[in-house]
Amino acid sequence: MGGVVGFAQGGPVGCSSGGAAVQGAPCGLLAEQIGALLGAPGVVRAHWGVKVMGLDGSPIYWMNEGQFFQPASNAKLYTTATAMALLGGGTTFETKVVGKVSGSDSRTVEGSLVLVGGGDGNLSGRDVPYVSPALRPKRQAGDAPPPKVDPMRYLQALADQVAARGIQVVTGDVVGDDQLFPWEPYPQDWAVDDLVWGYGAPVSALTVGDNQMTLTVGSGTAVDDVGTVLLDQAVPYYRVDWSMRTGTSNGGSSVQVDRAIGSKVLRVYGSIALHGVPDVEEIAIQDPAEYAAMVLKAMLEAKGILVKGSARALHLEGYEEEGFLAQSRVPLPAAGEAIGGAKSGRRLISCVNDCDLRTHAGMTTLASHQSPPLRDDVVITNKVSQNLHAELMLRQLGNALGDVGTTAQGARVVRAFMTTKVGIDGEDFVLFDGSGLSGHDLVTPRATARLLQYAVGQPWFADWKKSLPVGGEDGSLMSRFPKAPLAGHVFAKTGTLGEARALSGYLECASGKTVIFSIMVGNHAPRSNADRDAMDKVVAAIAAAN
Repeated sequence: MGGVVGFAQGGPVGCSSGGAAVQGAPCGLLAEQIGALLGAPGVVRAHWGVKVMGLDGSPIYWMNEGQFFQPASNAKLYTTATAMALLGGGTTFETKVVGKVSGSDSRTVEGSLVLVGGGDGNLSGRDVPYVSPALRPKRQAGDAPPPKVDPMRYLQALADQVAARGIQVVTGDVVGDDQLFPWEPYPQDWAVDDLVWGYGAPVSALTVGDNQMTLTVGSGTAVDDVGTVLLDQAVPYYRVDWSMRTGTSNGGSSVQVDRAIGSKVLRVYGSIALHGVPDVEEIAIQDPAEYAAMVLKAMLEAKGILVKGSARALHLEGYEEEGFLAQSRVPLPAAGEAIGGAKSGRRLISCVNDCDLRTHAGMTTLASHQSPPLRDDVVITNKVSQNLHAELMLRQLGNALGDVGTTAQGARVVRAFMTTKVGIDGEDFVLFDGSGLSGHDLVTPRATARLLQYAVGQPWFADWKKSLPVGGEDGSLMSRFPKAPLAGHVFAKTGTLGEARALSGYLECASGKTVIFSIMVGNHAPRSNADRDAMDKVVAAIAAAN
């Protein structure tokens, strides 16, 4: 195999022709094209990394392939692949309602009624499995909008089951129990200004409605009128303080939302354009287990069930005996075929008071709900780049195969799988979360390309590939690559975080050959899409050249 290696942007660039060395600057037409695209004025100051190779791992083109980049949501490739391989695509998770019911009085729950979270991310109004927009029913002009699906519908189904058991009284509280994972709502280095929004929602083993609620801001009837603000919450949870001003019809909108950490007061302010499209935002729920308990209590009471106590959350307060990096790099027992092995030092629930409540001793299951299979959630996670679901998968990995369901133990399982099974150099990546929202996450393009190449030969590959957005068709690539020859031929995970962007996946080329690619950029110009446009042109050049 021939090839030429050179340097660009202070790092190595190379390509391989599969035969004699290709002449060029530094080599071959593809290298010239990529060099010109990434050397354009709008993107040349950014830091670029590219790796292209065949499905068999044969190298085609590389630029800075061994240098670190923030993967952003490309981190979900690592999390979802590990989950598919080690948990299995058919795995499901149970949410249940438990309580003490005596045989002599089956109508009364003695003490608290407990809603036990099982780490299911799909207790929501979302359709599962995911359906590509191209396959959804077409709406005609004048058609009524589709009915809104209640994001609390599965909690309602659990309440219905409790009522069907004949329960009439709960003498204690309604408790939202998310102790399956220690209460660690935010991974390291999630930006504080992300935490108010749905994409930065806290991670809880008891998740409802993606741990977010919808905020809709509309204009008044005239310039300088007070705007309208509606928060769609199933029960009163947040108080909204707002001072929205209606601006001119051509003045644009600027809606700002603030919430102090630990506060239940949302401050909504700014301006909304007169007669403009309402601004719709997703707002994170501060304590999902508490909110779920409040909603379930209200549903039970609406059915005539007397609840004598209040609604509250029950968390497992965790602690870390070692730092994150130290924990995540501890080898797992039998990290080969039976990765995980016996648990070493798993943290157990301990209590002094109310132990039956914490351990569910003597409690009867009064209602239950089984999640969709993991493979369906992987599709949702990658198609729409759902951060919370990736974080739940990471904690499920830690809980099942590490010592406990923390971020660090989940990262430990991912690292063990990537280094012992996938064959990635352990120095080529470091992940502090499952979604890529952490600013500490770093990977190299060659590590991501290696993961994509490894996956091709695995029994779970077909299901996993189906989870990748398709250019011009669905997910986060629906509006990219909309025309031939790339529409329907790019299967890749996007990633965007601050001034970092990534795109990695599989590309069906002009010759009919499929290649693997990973393109990453760091330190691009703020609030600019020039790097994304250049990235897409690089994909087009790769497709045309292979």
